[in-house]
Amino acid sequence: MLLTIDCGNTNTVFAIWNGTQFLCTVRTATDHQRTADQYFVWLDALMVHHKIDMNIDTVIISSTVPRVVFNLRVLADRYFNCRPLVVGKPECLLPQAPRVDEGTKVGPDRLANAVGAYDRHGGDIVVVDFGTATNFDVVAEDGAYVGGVISPGVNLSLEALHQGAAALPHVDISRPETVIGRNTVACIQSGVYWGYIGLVKGVIERIRQEYERPMKVVGTGGLAPLFAQGEDLFDTIEDDLTIHGLTVIHKYNKDQGNI
Repeated sequence: MLLTIDCGNTNTVFAIWNGTQFLCTVRTATDHQRTADQYFVWLDALMVHHKIDMNIDTVIISSTVPRVVFNLRVLADRYFNCRPLVVGKPECLLPQAPRVDEGTKVGPDRLANAVGAYDRHGGDIVVVDFGTATNFDVVAEDGAYVGGVISPGVNLSLEALHQGAAALPHVDISRPETVIGRNTVACIQSGVYWGYIGLVKGVIERIRQEYERPMKVVGTGGLAPLFAQGEDLFDTIEDDLTIHGLTVIHKYNKDQGNI
């Protein structure tokens, strides 16, 4: 079985793939001090809880946090007796090479999203990923990643507002019923929610104008369903897009004899 690991700045997602479906998907806070042994003890307990035999023989990693990769490599080597594929490294092949100025510096999560979106929906796609950053990634007709947009994430913006303005409280994001807020919390929620609706709509429209082709829009990330309530932003929402992309990349490397 395959263990996919999607390590982001805030959360890390572990998913067990048996070749046809995900048997289990679990999420934990990203912690660069967590050791390989701690990862294994945690995973082992979860697999027992879910009644899944941990017959893992291959691992693929996407990590936007370089300090975490070492311990994840050790986890794969020590407990699963395999050399993990690490997306973005030269030894990990992609179905289509990125067509950008600095291909080696593209975030591995963005590459996995591009591969996953193309596998499910074909090319000419914009992927909007609501994470620590809000990423817009453009996938060409042939499946190549051709660039995108990075903007501050929703929760990052809320935290920065709270930290930078002493009188403003920290608030949780939600969909306001009205744009005009009648108290401080409502005003902040409205500014962030409807402000990001405007951001997403505006960026997508400009990408379409620049790309000069009809484009499908795929939303992913934990906040995608919330923002889909405000406007008709997405053609579809894929909550497992990144880990699906990792399974496709793994299969491609296996088919190429790279594993």
